Amino acid sequence: MYAIPFLDLPPLRAASGTVRLPGSKSISNRVLLLAGLSEGTTRIHDLLDSDDTRVMIEALRTLGCEVRREGGECVVTGLGGRLHTREASLFLGNAGTAMRPLAAALSLLAAREGGRFEVSGVARMHERPIGDLVDALSQIGCDIEYLGQEGYPPLRLAGGVLRVDGPIRVRGDVSSQFLTALLLALPLASGGREIAVEVQGELISKPYVEITLNLLRRFGIEVARDGWQRFVVPADSRYRSPGEIHVEGDASSASYFVALGALAATEAAPVRIEGVGEGSIQGDIRFVEAAEAMGARVRRGPNWLEVSRGAWPLRAIDLDCNHIPDAAMTLAVMALYADGPCTLRNIASWRVKETDRIAAMAIECAKLGAQVEEGADWLRIAPPQHWKPAAIHTYDDHRVAMCFSLAAFNPLVGQRVPVRILDPKCVAKTFPDYFETFFAVVQAEAADVPVITIDGPTASGKGTLASRVAAALGYHYLDSGALYRSAALAALHAHVDLADEDAVAAVAAQLPLRFDPPRILLAGEDITDRIRHEEIGLAASRISAYPAVRRALHALQLSFRRPPGLVADGRDMGTVVFPDAALKVFLTAPAATRAERRHKQLISQGFSANIDYLRQDLEARDERDRNRATAPLKPAEDARSLDNSALSIEASVQQVLAWWQARRPF
Repeated sequence: MYAIPFLDLPPLRAASGTVRLPGSKSISNRVLLLAGLSEGTTRIHDLLDSDDTRVMIEALRTLGCEVRREGGECVVTGLGGRLHTREASLFLGNAGTAMRPLAAALSLLAAREGGRFEVSGVARMHERPIGDLVDALSQIGCDIEYLGQEGYPPLRLAGGVLRVDGPIRVRGDVSSQFLTALLLALPLASGGREIAVEVQGELISKPYVEITLNLLRRFGIEVARDGWQRFVVPADSRYRSPGEIHVEGDASSASYFVALGALAATEAAPVRIEGVGEGSIQGDIRFVEAAEAMGARVRRGPNWLEVSRGAWPLRAIDLDCNHIPDAAMTLAVMALYADGPCTLRNIASWRVKETDRIAAMAIECAKLGAQVEEGADWLRIAPPQHWKPAAIHTYDDHRVAMCFSLAAFNPLVGQRVPVRILDPKCVAKTFPDYFETFFAVVQAEAADVPVITIDGPTASGKGTLASRVAAALGYHYLDSGALYRSAALAALHAHVDLADEDAVAAVAAQLPLRFDPPRILLAGEDITDRIRHEEIGLAASRISAYPAVRRALHALQLSFRRPPGLVADGRDMGTVVFPDAALKVFLTAPAATRAERRHKQLISQGFSANIDYLRQDLEARDERDRNRATAPLKPAEDARSLDNSALSIEASVQQVLAWWQARRPF
């Protein structure tokens, strides 16, 4: 996960490959609650691991459930519909799929058995309405207090006396989660009588209620319904574990990759999405129909989709999105690539999600150059005539961050601007490794991928500086010294004479090297520590002077230039390997300073060292590197000099980042 302040996406041009989706958030938290309320033990396969599911799991543990991980499975031993803990405070983050159902279930249990619970969340959760659910629960005797603003969390669930005298009435036109919460909780109160729920107003997001009914059925409860206005929980309902249950891949998360295929994949090399397909129980799978209406070409299987571009530009649509409320956000960014304005209707529920999503999507699309209009429950987007580089504010909303990753494909409509995603770690709510997954299936032209080079003499600290800068930006890191050290080690393993330039180059050309930060693997063997030995460093310095070896490793170095960007360190990164780098830094600390640093480092590691010898050795290496015929050590003409003699590593990092920020268009 990119736990950094911002992530810059370069202009992207193509996509292909396979994506395995994380488990559905909607299904995962429903299954966790049902397993927690059931008799017996439930083994859950493919459960989503995210912020929302973690807060649900922690809440269940606080209430007395046993929840453990066994390999890739989550095993829950339920409460059997009884309270094991009668007083607790539960923090539920910004997870509506945890707050609403848990509040309902605990209200009923507290009223039935006696108990006292408080439920709270982040500031935004305290702005998301819950009053209609509280009103519905109050009709049957639950005692619920608002601890802040009336109609919103946090809540105190203070007990009460259950009484079911008639149908429970709940509004359906604000959020379907209120009805879902009641349906998940009411079996706890059924006793020897049926309990009817009547929906007032038009029920929105019906597919999410379908998920709830489907999962209740899996846990032994068959809820009858009369259209979408009346639901009946049977008498003597009791949750029973199905033993095992599989969580589908998240259909809402699939929407980003369906859109990706529609924008940038070919029929010969589509984007394949595994985890959902034509048999999905999630309503957001119908996003595929909307994508097809815009021109996507889609093949379907029981648990997979393959998507490629059909019409181009995409066709403009005017669509009622009530059936795909979360996935419809992706259509707003697809509209940037349409042949005319797109209108998304019946999306009032966006206003009460993790943020006001209608306002958020309108503001951020406009930043990119789109013409945008919004209403109480609709959004109209006309594609940009001239795209603008934009820093996308994500409002701590995972779906905003994921949607706007698609804006980086503006080269497909003749533009070429980068897009900055602020607070990319907000995707942890449902898809923690979204951007890693995204980058694995997208392609860019090499010239569009930004590169920072950090060159300098031996022991100047360039490796530490480069790796820290790369981590701060979320970029890939190329340690060119490690390449030469690895080539030297491989040559020695192969019993190659290091004086034989062609033989060493042949080894380097076939180097089975893989960087898995912080480890370096050669033919699957971890060589991270071994290549730091002094004799390997000397061998690397020797072979790095060979033109044939440098040519052999050149293509490997270039392959590190991939989205979102690269920081490369070495002696000729800015002069030879990446002469078009957007920022070049050359370190200039003198040999005496570098010798002192190396001496302290060796002493701290328990090695004996002579500082005068170290200084003389570094001076000799500098002289050799400066005067070699191939790629001599020297700053590029446009490099920024950085004397880090008196700077801490943090100060050096901040200086490079400041130079970089000054060159960005945001």
